[in-house]
Amino acid sequence: MNERAPLLDDSAVASTPVAPDHSARNMRVIWLLLAAAFVVILNETIMSVALRELMLDLNIDARSAQWLTTAFLLTMSVVIPITGFLLQRFNTRPIFIAAMSLFSTGTLLAALAPNFEVLLAARVVQASGTAIMIPLLMTTIMTLVPVASRGRTMGNVSIVISVAPAIGPTVSGIILNALSWRWMFWLVLPIALVMLVIGIRRVENVSEPKRVPLDVLSVILSAFGFGGLIYGLSRIGESGPADATAAEQSAAAMPMWIALAVGVLGLGTFIWRQLRLQRRDNALLDLRTFRSANFSVSMVVMVVSMVALFGTIILLPIYMQQVLGLEPVQTGLLLLPGGLLMGLLAPFVGRLYDRFGPKPLLIPGSVVVSLALWGLAMIDASTSPFYLLGAHLVLSLGLAFLFTPLFTSALGSVRPHLYAHASATVSTVQQVAGAAGTALFVTLMSTTTAALASDGATEVSAAAGGVQSAFFVGAIISLLAIVGAIFVKKPVDAPEGMPVGH
Repeated sequence: MNERAPLLDDSAVASTPVAPDHSARNMRVIWLLLAAAFVVILNETIMSVALRELMLDLNIDARSAQWLTTAFLLTMSVVIPITGFLLQRFNTRPIFIAAMSLFSTGTLLAALAPNFEVLLAARVVQASGTAIMIPLLMTTIMTLVPVASRGRTMGNVSIVISVAPAIGPTVSGIILNALSWRWMFWLVLPIALVMLVIGIRRVENVSEPKRVPLDVLSVILSAFGFGGLIYGLSRIGESGPADATAAEQSAAAMPMWIALAVGVLGLGTFIWRQLRLQRRDNALLDLRTFRSANFSVSMVVMVVSMVALFGTIILLPIYMQQVLGLEPVQTGLLLLPGGLLMGLLAPFVGRLYDRFGPKPLLIPGSVVVSLALWGLAMIDASTSPFYLLGAHLVLSLGLAFLFTPLFTSALGSVRPHLYAHASATVSTVQQVAGAAGTALFVTLMSTTTAALASDGATEVSAAAGGVQSAFFVGAIISLLAIVGAIFVKKPVDAPEGMPVGH
């Protein structure tokens, strides 16, 4: 009978650390984590507007350049599962210091990078620090914030997780208007170092560490599983030149199939091992979180939302610069209103969630996102920049109504002892979906562009057709979010969504 206990009782257990004499300390820790997380997550998409500059400066193509974003997201998806172990094993303060130290080191390496390979490695180091920060923030909030206030607090998290990457292109465009791409890192480095120093002095330990084992095999399997899938997606459409023989095209496509096979096999084996290890509470990523139907459905909608967000963030700058001929600063400024809109709405959406629950927000939000993507699927070589501005604003409006309810509903649907694993799972799913969206959208764009160019289309028309086809596929995928949104419930009001395991 305890397995079906109302979630409100479980959440009350989780909120016991919030005592009057600790409330000020708890809020100080949360705000410091929010500020640091904003700085590190901003770098997820700061490279998107700079892709053209990097392609010219480092002599690389679009597929290689997009790996500066994809590798960042992929590294996070591999490292984040380990944070479930870290958050249980170590105190808040040393984890924060490790995260910001890694991020600062990667930022310095990126600023000094002499070639593409070093820059890519620096992005991986940056992402390792970012990967630790997100679950640390979410787990701390779930532990310290009472149930009745979680929607409002998660609204602030939505500002960090959705707005920071959304305004990354704007920051990048403004910097590139006057300086080289290296200054995107030189300007971030002192901010990261200041946050590190503040954290060393002010972040206090709010968790209770315990000895838990780290399954190295699970770490290796997750790397092969997630890495293989994302790499395979990025190679879709690479079948060799149009005049190549069937055997040559088959050979060119072989790395894609091998990578996808390795990814599926690695992920399947990873899941199998977690199911075995969680019987002894030794799993790297405890999958009992998915016993909650509410958690599982929220994850499906989250995947679609992140594919839409990151696919759009990577495609719109390419379209604006290669097709419309806009400068990086113009591109960044056109994308800025959407990012600001998401930031302004996030706390408001959080309060609405606390009052009305997720469904009145998720259903209209998912419909608006889908409409925006269908609108972007209609662009061509002569589309007005103001049309893009309007479509991006509509998309940002819809996403603003999705992220806060999804985070809060998903994390609130599991029992307190699984919060660390739920936070790691949410973050992993989010980053894998973002990486998959980036790889998929760019691959669809590149493949269609090449096909149109071989048929005699001009360079601009071919590029426009490639972007249009990618948004068309994204619009079809977005329909899944509408269906999923119907089934997401507020955990306190829906005890039937509770996980039944321990």
